Amino acid sequence: MSKLIEFDRQHVWHPYTSMVDPLPCYEVESAEGVYINLNTGERLIDGMASWWSVIHGYNHPTINAAMNKQIDTVSHVMFGGLTHQPAVDLCATLIDITPQGLNKVFLADSGSVAVEVALKMAIQTQLGRGFKDRNRFVTIKNGYHGDTFGAMAVCDPQNSMHSLYSGILPQNFFVEAPSTAPNEVYNPADINSLRQTLENNYKSIAALILEPVVQGAGGMRYYHPQFLTEAKTLCQQYGVLLIADEIATGFGRTGKMFACEHADITPDILCLGKAITGGYMSLAATLCTDQVAIDISQCDAGVLMHGPTFMGNPLACATANASLKLLVENDWQGRVLNIEEKLLSGLAPAKASPLVCDVRVFGAIGVIEMKNPVNQAEIQKSFIKKGLWLRPFGKLIYVMPQYIMTDEQLHQLTQGMCEVIAELDG
Repeated sequence: MSKLIEFDRQHVWHPYTSMVDPLPCYEVESAEGVYINLNTGERLIDGMASWWSVIHGYNHPTINAAMNKQIDTVSHVMFGGLTHQPAVDLCATLIDITPQGLNKVFLADSGSVAVEVALKMAIQTQLGRGFKDRNRFVTIKNGYHGDTFGAMAVCDPQNSMHSLYSGILPQNFFVEAPSTAPNEVYNPADINSLRQTLENNYKSIAALILEPVVQGAGGMRYYHPQFLTEAKTLCQQYGVLLIADEIATGFGRTGKMFACEHADITPDILCLGKAITGGYMSLAATLCTDQVAIDISQCDAGVLMHGPTFMGNPLACATANASLKLLVENDWQGRVLNIEEKLLSGLAPAKASPLVCDVRVFGAIGVIEMKNPVNQAEIQKSFIKKGLWLRPFGKLIYVMPQYIMTDEQLHQLTQGMCEVIAELDG
């Protein structure tokens, strides 16, 4: 064990890892394109896009150049009372590419903060409309929205990593998640639980928050866009805002620029993050409609009560501008469609394993759901031997490839996954 790994093991806390018995950690020497290079010599195809963010691959010359140029000008300046070209350009682009009507942009520094801002927006909007008791939220089960306290309060309390906080967090409403898959005939009963909850409790609900069409870390579930269409109609009927958490699904991941487009709806509030900078820097955004912004300005505070220190960070905004320019100019839709086709064919052999419960693909997202939880430490070692970097959780072995991945690299990725599962089967 190297000195670095030993120090890391003793002192450095990694995500969702015990400090008493930590999961194995691997030292990265460099990264290029779709590859992560370990100091021990392994060259791994990154099937995670570094938690869904590195859509253009690592060490991209265009993004590198944009960052270097911005560093020589200004890397950070407070956003209170000051503005700058990178932030204005980014906000203009976001308004242009998101669903029509989202004309106000709040820049933050992480996805969880974007969700916190969205929840505050919803409560202050209801206050501005004169509804002092509308301060709770409704969401669908199996959802995940982040690790901060407000975000945790709208994550599924039973089926999430935050269940130990369930007695401490604010109490919200959780309705049955839709069960109809996108490729199935929609079951009208899917909306019943949400309809009933809104009918009985709308006077205390500020907003519905959900992940459109694809639920991420709460179970990698896909559901029919018709549910989203009907949910939007119900929200309008009961004066409840709709918050779309597109932190994981935004910027092309599902085959549409934003997953809301599968249902052709505009949410009242939209949360973005992860891929916004191509995985280079932490940045997020919360967008809202003009009406939401007006209503917030009518509440007693008169302003949105939030202001991160690194809000509108020029270096992060310049990075995002370069990443989004690459996205729109490089046939992202064709690339995602090709990835979807290769995942469908490449992961299909896993269905034959008696250990596998389901194999599903949506856009550039592939999931193999096992019947039982996997041993993360052991299965990661097996993937590394195949030249792959994957990080399964629970029963789920999933991939979120970079959009630049070639057919050959996708084949190596899916073939390696199927081989590891076959080896588990013995």
